[in-house]
Amino acid sequence: MSRQLAHVDRVGVEERAAALGARSIKTTAKQQGIRLAVSMLDLTTLEGADTAGKVRQLCAKAVCPAPAMPEIPSVAAICVYPALVTVAREALAGSGVKTASVATGFPAGQVSLEAKLRDTEDAVAAGADEIDMVISREAFLAGDDLRVMREVSRIKDACGDAHLKVILETAELGSYDHVRHASMLAMEAGADFIKTSTGKAASGATPGVCLVMLEAIRDYLDRSGRIVGFKAAGGVSTSKAALHRLVMVKETLGDDWLTPERFRIGASSVLNDLLMQYAKTESGRYGRSEDFSRE
Repeated sequence: MSRQLAHVDRVGVEERAAALGARSIKTTAKQQGIRLAVSMLDLTTLEGADTAGKVRQLCAKAVCPAPAMPEIPSVAAICVYPALVTVAREALAGSGVKTASVATGFPAGQVSLEAKLRDTEDAVAAGADEIDMVISREAFLAGDDLRVMREVSRIKDACGDAHLKVILETAELGSYDHVRHASMLAMEAGADFIKTSTGKAASGATPGVCLVMLEAIRDYLDRSGRIVGFKAAGGVSTSKAALHRLVMVKETLGDDWLTPERFRIGASSVLNDLLMQYAKTESGRYGRSEDFSRE
């Protein structure tokens, strides 16, 4: 069956994304924006060299990002591999910070559905509140939309009470038309969030990709009445980029989406830049990166 793709106006998308990115945010609003961005972070470590000690250190930072600035909130979640979920869950107990885990053969997703389901079930059994899954780009690029949706639906069932974030890996999809189509497939199949990237690809949460996905969420909500969240991940490494994504969410979906329940930023390095920028708004000078613990 041939696939009918809704056309996305590339020039229009990139012009609007650039216009939103050019907005200036003044000091008081910038402080508020930085605190909000911190509260929406999925602080992430997904390296082969991850250890229990590293995850515990990251969890401590997630709960209290800046002891000298008590007004800075905890982040939304810590995101780790399934094998380290138990460590994170114990370290975060009672803090309100969620434990998220990648699953389904992250980042390539080139494993059987049975392996994907087992990966998900293991993470949920270990205590994950949230699962970040990758779609099968191989199935998507082959035009097998039913398989893409069937896998998302099966993983959603395996999540039980855990929330499901569906990673599109937009850098591998080829066009904005395909990004929008993949967004719709994931939402139709039951995604609680749609997410730009694994953070392992050449690009991720570019302004244009974010806008296309946010507009897909808006259109899906209008059609279905169901709320789906958005996670920007991959390439959001500066305070300026994080605040830009906040502006895009506010302007496209409204203030109701400016909450960790509906918007996340996946990052391993942006927190320190947010803290440095916040310190500058307080004192007029930049703090040093070594003043903040390493992620």
